[in-house]
Amino acid sequence: MQKRGSERGRSWLSSNPLMLLFLLLLLLPVLFLSRMDQDGDKLAYGQFKQVLQAPGVQVSKVHVGATTIRGEIVLRDALSGYVPDSKPIVKLFHTPRTGLLNDPGLQKLLDERLAGQYQADDEESILKGLGSFFFFGLMLGAVLLLTIFMIRMFSGAGGPFQFGRSKHKLYARKDHKVTFQDVAGIDEAVGELREVVDFLKRPQKYQALGGRIPKGVLLVGPPGTGKTLLAKAVAGEAEVPFFSLSGSDFVEMFVGVGASRVRDLFREAETKAPCIIFIDELDALGRSRGGNVANPHEEREQTLNQLLVEMDGFDTNRGVIIMAATNRPEMLDTALLRPGRFDRTVVVDQPDINGREAILKVHTRHIKLGADVNLRRIASLTPGSVGADLANLVNEAALRAAREGKQTVEMADFDEAVERGAVGLERKSRIMKADEKRRVAVHEAGHALVACACPNSDPVHKVSIIPRGYGALGYVLRRPEDDRHIQTRSELETNIDVGLGGTLAEELVYGDFATGAASDLEKVNQIARRMVKMFGMSRLGRIYHRDGETGNAFLSGLGELGPRDHSEETAREIDLEVRRIIDGATERVRDILKRNLNVLEVVVQRLVEKEVIEGAELHDLLSKNGFVPEVAPQTLPMPSENGNNRTASAS
Repeated sequence: MQKRGSERGRSWLSSNPLMLLFLLLLLLPVLFLSRMDQDGDKLAYGQFKQVLQAPGVQVSKVHVGATTIRGEIVLRDALSGYVPDSKPIVKLFHTPRTGLLNDPGLQKLLDERLAGQYQADDEESILKGLGSFFFFGLMLGAVLLLTIFMIRMFSGAGGPFQFGRSKHKLYARKDHKVTFQDVAGIDEAVGELREVVDFLKRPQKYQALGGRIPKGVLLVGPPGTGKTLLAKAVAGEAEVPFFSLSGSDFVEMFVGVGASRVRDLFREAETKAPCIIFIDELDALGRSRGGNVANPHEEREQTLNQLLVEMDGFDTNRGVIIMAATNRPEMLDTALLRPGRFDRTVVVDQPDINGREAILKVHTRHIKLGADVNLRRIASLTPGSVGADLANLVNEAALRAAREGKQTVEMADFDEAVERGAVGLERKSRIMKADEKRRVAVHEAGHALVACACPNSDPVHKVSIIPRGYGALGYVLRRPEDDRHIQTRSELETNIDVGLGGTLAEELVYGDFATGAASDLEKVNQIARRMVKMFGMSRLGRIYHRDGETGNAFLSGLGELGPRDHSEETAREIDLEVRRIIDGATERVRDILKRNLNVLEVVVQRLVEKEVIEGAELHDLLSKNGFVPEVAPQTLPMPSENGNNRTASAS
């Protein structure tokens, strides 16, 4: 205990250098006064009177103060070895005294020897001395206040002396307001973390059998799935202190700062154990080492090394559980993921339809819902949405209802919020000319007809030619009736067909097509290329062709660059196969639209008049006008390498 106290004292002095400055400023007046007392030779009062009466000694510049007599002694003749024509020796002196009233003969002696050539303060100078002392006290107080202000300014958050201090936020037991009741849709992850809560509440239950709780729990999943919310719920259920910070809080340009912050974090956590340390975005700190060959001792790697030691070093921390969250697990260092550090990995994935409904119930607890609101239907309209998306959807619906002066949030508000999240904000201010409006109606009607004709297509919920978002002049909203985790070859081909429906409808009606087909063609080409290169759904066989990137499991569209693993000849065959798939889809879609040109015109006229057609109204319109759906299988026979056709099985 004594050793720890001394270490804390040294660390306190090292972390508060301005206190040393204050102590120095406090000692300066004392040193100055002591220096003043030491100016010249100090003579006793009796010695001063002897010198004053001695022959050959000249005393000048005498000042008789309230407590001290000061002056100069000029030594001459035998007393000083004075040689004529040489300068006399001058010495300063000071003599303590208690005032003229204590020695009435002093004034007479001074008058005889100095003939009135001296200066004497009256006894009121004592009050002047007290005034000087009071002024000195004021100056000392001003220095003290200035020093305290500087300490607070420089030692506060972001101060230059706080580089080595951790930037965590500490939430005490009374600050926890989140529990597992506020977490929905991720029951498997909650079940994994209940064991951690039980250990923090009753550690002796596990220690009695020789077991130990995992030192680290890594939460992995897409953004917005509730990883941070889960960590707060664990702290709220266990009722223990909760340290929260981000992985980027450790990273600085100054060498050694990150490692110092890690040490400071764990040092404070040990004093509040049992507790939880939550590090969000761990990949900013725990990225694999060895990437910088030119500088292997960079600051980030030193910080990671210190974290590894703190989590599982010789001085093992007891009662401190590390929880971290990331959506880039493939980037983390293997030493960080090994057992003994992050022992357990909890996947927080996208919720299914039941999970989304449960999440909607949590977020609508304090919302005044209308009688027509169906949370199950809203959940079915939002496949792939995570907790953050659904929370934003509920908030958008409530804001829309408030803008329109409603007393409750109705289903129409939720439908509008779903469309706003899927397509973008409605832009009624954009006015299109009549010919452009009709062309957009033809384009969207083509998408809708092909979607309704293909048996593997998701149901159409709405067709609109009202501009939304950035550059979208119209849209067809399709949503699956249930969750889909895989897609068959026929379903992918259907998506290609629907994507080509708009531009082919324009071609049949106008003889050409406009630039609005660019985004459709991009999506179509992407699907066809993935079918060939990733899924083996072509004549090239069941081969995976990597082309410059490896996708992330949780962040779509992002990946790390890598070498291409196929030749230029194979790349040309891939391009030809992509063209073959799109050409085949073009012929299928053109046949569907030719058989239903009259129905297409009816849908276009309704869109021009109403601008929006709901799904039920669209199906009723198609059935009344002799719509002919596609009855043949969508999947075309996949030619083999030797030229013989064979039918591919959907998986």
